[in-house]
Amino acid sequence: MLVDTYGHRPCYVQISLNGGLLALVPMMEVQSVLTRSRGICLPFSDYCAPLTFSSFGHELVTQKLQQIAHERCWSYFELRSHSIVPVNTPASESYYGHFLDLRIGPEALISNFASSVKRAVRKAQRSGLNVSIQSSPDAMAQFYELHVRTRRRHGVPPQPRSFFINIQRHLISAGYGFIVLVECQKAPIAAAMFFKMGRCAVYKFGASDERLQELRPNNLAMFEGIKYLAKGGAETLHFGRTDKENEGLQRFKLSWGATEEEIAYARFEMASGSWKHSRDRRSKLHKRIFRALPASLNRLAGAMIYPHLD
Repeated sequence: MLVDTYGHRPCYVQISLNGGLLALVPMMEVQSVLTRSRGICLPFSDYCAPLTFSSFGHELVTQKLQQIAHERCWSYFELRSHSIVPVNTPASESYYGHFLDLRIGPEALISNFASSVKRAVRKAQRSGLNVSIQSSPDAMAQFYELHVRTRRRHGVPPQPRSFFINIQRHLISAGYGFIVLVECQKAPIAAAMFFKMGRCAVYKFGASDERLQELRPNNLAMFEGIKYLAKGGAETLHFGRTDKENEGLQRFKLSWGATEEEIAYARFEMASGSWKHSRDRRSKLHKRIFRALPASLNRLAGAMIYPHLD
């Protein structure tokens, strides 16, 4: 999906010693004249740890990645996990992560919801909203229109339409995800996208029409997604990463009874030969700009900017 959308080059690393598998690292090479060539494990993923089969191999893995980065002229490589670097290694970025144990059963799940969530779900149910689990290209198109509205409201450009077309083709249509669509009088007003493989699921995107927020369609979409996953045999639901400054989103995820953890990234800079410390937070000026732009220009900006990002 990332290759078809942005042209990033897979560079998956398999490391063995004396015939025994030590690690598998799903790197992808991002080439850009604007943001420098680098290796990311894994672009546009909130969390992606290398698979290691022996703690003995951790240091060997990072040494091998440094060698590959040098050979491929990467300015740096980034691991979206802190699992294989020494404990005292600084985090290049740090976020909150939240996950929900779905094995406890529907009654226990609902009892762990905050009272505000229960009230919101009941209000949405009484409002006569229609909820469906979808996997069709038409549902993806409806999601995208809501997504454009939501991204503009948050002050960031939407990903290009091709990103979601390729999610549909490679993931949703292949059975690795679904969309919860909430409609009011046959008009879509909220949607939530989930990915699922085996017993693990991820809440990836949410979108809504802010003009009907008082009906609480977002809460209903999340509620139905959680129920559908639990009935389908999923054991864990991860809510993705949350900026530590985004207290509202943090409260929303915790209100579903989720457990909080820290997600730390590790970034090795080739020029200095060292792990990078936390970056300074970016200016928020761009959010005001993107909120002011019409939707058509926001979509154009997203198509131009995202190929250079990760």
